[in-house]
Amino acid sequence: MSKMKIPAKLTLSWLREAYGSHQLSPEEVMEEIVKRSKRDEEMNIWITPPKMEKIHPYLERLSEIDFVTSPLWGIPFAIKDNIDLANVPTTAGCEEFSYTPAEHSTVVERLIEAGAIPVGKTNLDQFATGLVGTRSPYGETHNSLRPELISGGSSSGSAVSVARGQAVFSLGTDTAGSGRVPAALNDLVGLKPSLGAWSTKGVVPACASLDCVTVFSHSLEEAYQIDAVVRGYDQEDPWSREMPIPFAKLPKKICLPKDNIPFYGPYASEYQQAWNNAVEQLKQLPITIEYIDYEFFREAAAILYDGPFVAERWADLGEFIRNHPDVTFPVTEKVLRSGDLPKYNATSVFHSLHKLQEFKRKTQSLLKDAVLVTPTTGGTWTRDQVRKDPIKTNSDMGLYTNHCNLLDLSAIAVQAGEAEKNLPFGITFFALSHEEGLIAGAAEVFVKNNEEIKKTIPIAVCGLHMRGFPLEKQMLEFGASFVREDVTADKYQFIKLPSKPTKPGLIKKKSGGNAIELEIWEMPVSSFGEFLTLIPAPLGIGKVELQDGTEVSGFICEAYAAEDAEDISDSRSWRKVPLNI
Repeated sequence: MSKMKIPAKLTLSWLREAYGSHQLSPEEVMEEIVKRSKRDEEMNIWITPPKMEKIHPYLERLSEIDFVTSPLWGIPFAIKDNIDLANVPTTAGCEEFSYTPAEHSTVVERLIEAGAIPVGKTNLDQFATGLVGTRSPYGETHNSLRPELISGGSSSGSAVSVARGQAVFSLGTDTAGSGRVPAALNDLVGLKPSLGAWSTKGVVPACASLDCVTVFSHSLEEAYQIDAVVRGYDQEDPWSREMPIPFAKLPKKICLPKDNIPFYGPYASEYQQAWNNAVEQLKQLPITIEYIDYEFFREAAAILYDGPFVAERWADLGEFIRNHPDVTFPVTEKVLRSGDLPKYNATSVFHSLHKLQEFKRKTQSLLKDAVLVTPTTGGTWTRDQVRKDPIKTNSDMGLYTNHCNLLDLSAIAVQAGEAEKNLPFGITFFALSHEEGLIAGAAEVFVKNNEEIKKTIPIAVCGLHMRGFPLEKQMLEFGASFVREDVTADKYQFIKLPSKPTKPGLIKKKSGGNAIELEIWEMPVSSFGEFLTLIPAPLGIGKVELQDGTEVSGFICEAYAAEDAEDISDSRSWRKVPLNI
């Protein structure tokens, strides 16, 4: 078998093709994953890291199942360490809480039956209480792109394992946003199905009535492939519901908050611009935009931590915390103990339930045949900043997530460009639980449109469009970015056109000619057509041959223009021509 280079990002489609063509074996993939986990050991991704001796039994089983009829045959996945994997400790981020289950959780069982291979258990904010990824005695999980930043949580290790090429997909959980926030911060897709659509049997509860199991992946398509395997009623899960596999369709409208959208943290202004850009992209879709009053969604979100629902966490974990003093992560214990406050009595529970029912009815009316779109997170921070202010930063992180499960919504978080380099920005689509197909359809057209926008074309510029010259601003206005300096093949005549302002012209010669210095820029394909209309004759865009023999699109000049122009070929650069502006 020939050794095949394994890409940095693992995808289901690539692996299926490599396996199907017998160019790669699952063993080789698992060995590479083990190497990568050791490479990234300081990033605190894993609690039970990938090891070949633990993976081997699942590899042996592949010989017993059919590749064609097993949609996840040989596909590696990671499991958040509050979800049971048989014979492997479940810690929920707390060693003293740890237990070793005899059987898989329902979701893990269904994935393994489809041929998937569990490679390890990932780090998390302890007891799935947090959105930042720093609340773990197993270490702060580092962001996959910028290690000084938070990874997001509580499904921190699950997201980063996929982003760092140590799994094709991973399982997280989501009560307040834990399956969406880490997706936004690590350049992933995060799918949170409707409550009860995926079984929570074998999952350590955070708020049992609101908990969901989720998936992180590199694409919408692959997230829904996992959904198709895992979704289904589970008689042994009291929270399970019969929810059909969603069929993607477009909503009649997209609802956007009409209020100002606040952002927090050191990148607040960059997030604001990225949100503005995302809204403009949403407006390009063939779906009506409607601006709505978002305030009641904020009020609903507040019920989760500022109301008696936090007592549900205490109901499940309070006895353990009382019996094991000083073993819980300090900020986590503070949050959980707030659920034991006297004010959260039966009366407060019913007051909140009644208020929440009003919000649900309003949501059902507002989002009928529609989706809501918001930023996925309220900002991001460095790990140092979160450590200094763990409560406020976490709260701001969940500004646009906490309402979701309380209002019985489905959600999918997708990427919407970058706030700055290596700082991805994400948005989330929400729909009513029985209309999950609407988020699938809306997110699909948004992602496709976004991908078209991201496509670029290289352009060679040799005059006023170069950096520091008057028309550089035109390049920037059309979304172009500087790539590098370069030089043409030594086949060009360089002329100074008698225009106002003075411009250069680049003419390729059949023989003779000089090598001319230029710049290579990249411009979005979507902007290129309009840009062309601004170029006056005798200039145009054609193929420019570079010194290495390759050709790129770039500014050229018609040959007749040389008759009335000054030959400046010996200068070899517009920057060296006197009074060139």
